Amino acid sequence: MNEFIVHTIPGSPYARAVLVTLEEKRAPYRIAPLAPGQHKAPEHLSRHPFGRMPVLEHGNFQLYETQAIQRYIDRVVPTPPLSPQDPRAVARMDQLLNISDWYLFQGVANVIVFQRVIGPRVLGLTPNEKAIASAMPQAHLVFAELARLLGDKPFFGGDAVSLADLMLAPQLDFFSVISEWDALTAERSALRSWLARMNSRPSMARTAWERVATMAKAA
Repeated sequence: MNEFIVHTIPGSPYARAVLVTLEEKRAPYRIAPLAPGQHKAPEHLSRHPFGRMPVLEHGNFQLYETQAIQRYIDRVVPTPPLSPQDPRAVARMDQLLNISDWYLFQGVANVIVFQRVIGPRVLGLTPNEKAIASAMPQAHLVFAELARLLGDKPFFGGDAVSLADLMLAPQLDFFSVISEWDALTAERSALRSWLARMNSRPSMARTAWERVATMAKAA
């Protein structure tokens, strides 16, 4: 099988979702690191005309959009399967993938996590507390809905890990290291248990920020 190449800035939760998927499949891959700002450079725009990341390269095939990449990997590396067979379970997985994109990231993670983690750690910025406070009502709504959809199941797809878990875990792992995590999960202990369950998986350990940064330096 051709090696998978993931073009990304190390630390991106969307890229980590792809890396975790590859790790779960035990598929060979390497990171082609981008420095901050390089995702808008002509070379990367030739791969992704919208200047986002990650981009997957597999032989002579290139693909962008994380959900599409995850599904592609799940199809070309069929074992272990990361999508349920039942049509309703697949539909729920797809719903959760979209919740992650449109409601967890947009207006919540891209504000709160950026202000608490990315801005200070990468760019040396001081957190904007007003921006964080304004995003918290939406954050509570998203976390409440995730907790409802998880219910008492071990994973979002039921008894087995699915692409939804692999998309959501990198996003929520960022939240777990900031002060807002306690408020967002105080009455949602199932989410805490789920994230602990996900973080115990080798795929998450092997794609932690520090480890990905080390892989990127070696690329």
